Amino acid sequence: MMLRPSFNDSSANSNACSMDRTHAPFALRLPIFAAPMFLISGPALVLAACKAGIVGAFPTPNARPVEMLDSWMREITEGLARARDEQPASTIGPWCANLVTHSSNTRLPEDLELVARYKPPIVVTALGSPKPAIDVVHGYGGKVFADVISIHLARKAVAAGADGLACVSAGAGGHTGFLSPFAFVSAVREFFDGYVVTGGGISDGWGVAGAIASGADFVYMGTRFIPVAESMASDAYKQMVVDSSIDDLVVSAGITGTPASWLKPSLRANGLDPDNMPSAPERQYDSSQSIAARRWKDVWAAGQGVGAIRQVETVAAVVDRLENEYARAGERFARLACTAVPA
Repeated sequence: MMLRPSFNDSSANSNACSMDRTHAPFALRLPIFAAPMFLISGPALVLAACKAGIVGAFPTPNARPVEMLDSWMREITEGLARARDEQPASTIGPWCANLVTHSSNTRLPEDLELVARYKPPIVVTALGSPKPAIDVVHGYGGKVFADVISIHLARKAVAAGADGLACVSAGAGGHTGFLSPFAFVSAVREFFDGYVVTGGGISDGWGVAGAIASGADFVYMGTRFIPVAESMASDAYKQMVVDSSIDDLVVSAGITGTPASWLKPSLRANGLDPDNMPSAPERQYDSSQSIAARRWKDVWAAGQGVGAIRQVETVAAVVDRLENEYARAGERFARLACTAVPA
């Protein structure tokens, strides 16, 4: 029998014509993570997302050297404290730190020290086991989610003690997955009743509603937040995302050693042929190394939701639109449920 998260169980006994709008254990306006994006997500994007009522996340390798990470985490925690003086605390989403737990990341112990100090409510681990983060994060009452791209990795993360799984699926930007998000969530729900995030090609509220209906608790949305005023993307990158379609993407391991979804115009601008990508280099994810000289610094990624993006705008404007679309999807579900003919 398929399992479901315990905090959603009550919905089975609620009015079938209403849509569950609670996303325990977090106070959220919408069940969305502004996904942690390499070289894109920083304090401004995290704070804007949280103030808009969704989860604001960033990868700790974006802040180099480690002293910058200390500064960023302080900026985020102090910024959220100020926000709670300006708007009801219940309208502010939690922040999330994304740790790279790959064996090549020699800075991980220092990142974990800062996690213990600043206490992000959510920590997502990527490119390795969640185990190194479990004791630290659970020690202050936080939740650990593990990025996974397969059922094998999902089972390993659950066995390691992860509270949730971020199921990175086909269509995701950056380091991507290969499974259908619907099939992935269904398969995970056969053995896991914890929190499930799914991501891959979702850029509107209709897609969010579909993912939640399929059994996910939250949605990773990354590409939609590249062309926002608060992201660290260059103006040229933001415009390329606005101008591109799904046909402008290619998946290749030739840049970082891990399969990722890249914008073809960006590859060409950097002297690379999207139809003849180089062989995968050795994977190296050491956050103690400088970003400046890395091959991937000027190569831009995006996911399959790119075609739904029409303009550069603020996070607040994006979330307003997502909320409207999500509500309309809920109304459609309610109409379908209330007009269904009993068997």
